[in-house]
Amino acid sequence: MLRVVPLAAGWLLPRGPSVPRFSRVRAWPLGHGGLRPWRAGSAEAGRRSVLKTPKGTRDHPPAYTALRDRLLAAVVTCFKRHGAAAIDTPVLELRETLMGKYGEEAKLIYELQDQGGELLALRYDLTVPFARYLAMNKITNMKRYHIAKVYRRDNPATTRGRYREFYQCDFDIAGQFDPMIPDAECLKIVHEILSDLQLGDFLIKVNDRRILNGIFAVCGIPESKFVTVCCTVDKLDKVPWEEVRGEMVGEKGLSPEAADHIGEYVQLHGGLELIERLLQDPKLSQNKLAKEGLGDMKLLFEYLTLFGITGKISFDLSLARGLDYYTGVIFEAVLLQQENEHVEEPVSVGSVAGGGRYDELVGMFDPKGRKVPCVGVSIGIERIFSILEQRMKASGEKVRTTETQVLVATPHKHLLAARLKLISELWGAGIKAEMLYKKDPKLLKQLQYCEDTGIPLAAIVGEQELTDGVVKLRDVATRVEGTRDYSPKQMAIRERVFNAIISCFKRHGAEVIDTPVFELKVSSLSLKMLFVRVSFCCRRH
Repeated sequence: MLRVVPLAAGWLLPRGPSVPRFSRVRAWPLGHGGLRPWRAGSAEAGRRSVLKTPKGTRDHPPAYTALRDRLLAAVVTCFKRHGAAAIDTPVLELRETLMGKYGEEAKLIYELQDQGGELLALRYDLTVPFARYLAMNKITNMKRYHIAKVYRRDNPATTRGRYREFYQCDFDIAGQFDPMIPDAECLKIVHEILSDLQLGDFLIKVNDRRILNGIFAVCGIPESKFVTVCCTVDKLDKVPWEEVRGEMVGEKGLSPEAADHIGEYVQLHGGLELIERLLQDPKLSQNKLAKEGLGDMKLLFEYLTLFGITGKISFDLSLARGLDYYTGVIFEAVLLQQENEHVEEPVSVGSVAGGGRYDELVGMFDPKGRKVPCVGVSIGIERIFSILEQRMKASGEKVRTTETQVLVATPHKHLLAARLKLISELWGAGIKAEMLYKKDPKLLKQLQYCEDTGIPLAAIVGEQELTDGVVKLRDVATRVEGTRDYSPKQMAIRERVFNAIISCFKRHGAEVIDTPVFELKVSSLSLKMLFVRVSFCCRRH
C-alpha cells in the first residue's frame, strides 16, 4: 500500500519499494493503468484540471461565513438556554453503524472503499452517531447539542439550500422521563429559534408514527409495508395526493380501496378538535397504537398551550418523515408565504427544521438491547442561510466580515513606529485593532479602508499628537472628531480604547491634568484642540 507523505519545498512523494523520484510532484491523478504523476502548470494538467468544487458543495466566502456564524451563535444561545451540553463525533462511521437506520434514504449514504480492513461511510446525520455514542459510553441520561457537517449523495438544489455537504444543528434529550414533557420542549426550541431569526411566518407540523401505523392497520395494510407506505405518504408535502395514491397502488402494491381509505385520514390537519374527533373514530379508537399516539398528542397540545405556542402548531396527518428510527411524535417546521391576496391559506416554501422521538435506536447498538428513550430536533441551517443570503443580495445589505473595533492610522510619513507601538497596546488590552501594512499610507486610504470594512473608529496619531502626547479618535461614519452623543455600544468600544490609551500614557510616567472647556479669546491659536474626545489630557513634565 502506498503512503503519501509531505516533504520539504512542496514535495509529495509516495513511500514504498521501487518508486521513482519525480521533481515537484503536486498531485497523483488516476489515469490509464493506475497512479501516475503530473506536474502543476503543465499542458496536460491544464487540459485535465478544472478548478471547481464538487457537485453539491460550495466554498464559504467571508461574508457568507460571517452570516453563518451569526446564525449559529443564535441557535447555540437557544440550545444553551435550555441546558444542553455540546459533543462532537467523527465524520466517519463504520458502515454497519449507519445501514438499516434510514429506510429508502439509505441509498444517499456516502460509502468509502476499504480502509485497512474497515468498511466506512460519511455520517448521514447527527442522530445515529449520537445513539451510537450513548450506547458505546453506557449513557442513559443526557441533554446535548451538536453542530457539524453531514453528507448525503442527494440531487443538490443550491438555490433551495440543498447540498451534499451541509451543516446540521441538533438538540436532543435522552433519558426516561414523563410523557411529552421533553417533546414539548423541543417544539418550544424550534419556535424560539424561528421567532428570533425573524424569517417570516412559519408553521410547525406535528404527528405521531404510532397514529400513522394505526391508520395503516385499520386500512388493511400488512405491517411489513408500514415503512415503505410511510415513505410514500411523506411525499405529500411535495406532490398532490393523486400522485401519492398512484405510487401506493402502482409501486407499493396497495389496492385502490386501501389507498383511498388512507387518503381519508392523511389529508386531515387541525388541532385539539381533530385529536378529539379521531379519539372517537370507531376504527382508530380500537387500535392500540393509534389510541396511544392520540392520547400523547392530546397531552402534547396541553403542554404547548401552556408554552403559548399552539398558534404556530398544526396536527397534520400527512407528516410522516421517512427515516426508519422514529417511533413516536414527529415534527417539521416550514416557512410560509402568501402568494397573492386571493389565497386564503399560506403555502409552504420549505422545511427549516424537523425531528421526533426515537426510543429504540440506542438499543440497536447496545449488546444487551437496553433502550434509552430519545427525542430531538434538527435545525436546517443551510436552508435558512440560503433564505437570508438571497434577502441580503436583494437588499444590497453588507455584512461585516471582521470584528475590528478601531484602525490605527497616521496622517504623515515616517510614523510606522508610532502605529506599531499603539496597536500593540490596544491588542494587549484585548481591543480588536488593525493597521494598514504600508510604511507611509495616505490618511484617505486608511479612512477608506475603515468605510469599506465597517470599522467604526480610527485612532489617528500625527506629529502634533505625538508632541502633545495624545491620540485623536475619529468616528468613521459621521467623520466627527468633536464631542457628541454615543450609543451604549459605541460608548463601550470607546471606553475600552480610552482605557488602553490612558494605561499606556500612565505606564510612561504621564500625569493627568484638566483644563476648562472655555478659554479667553486671545487668538485663533488659543482655541483648544479636541483630542481623544475626553475632558482631560496627559502631560509628561
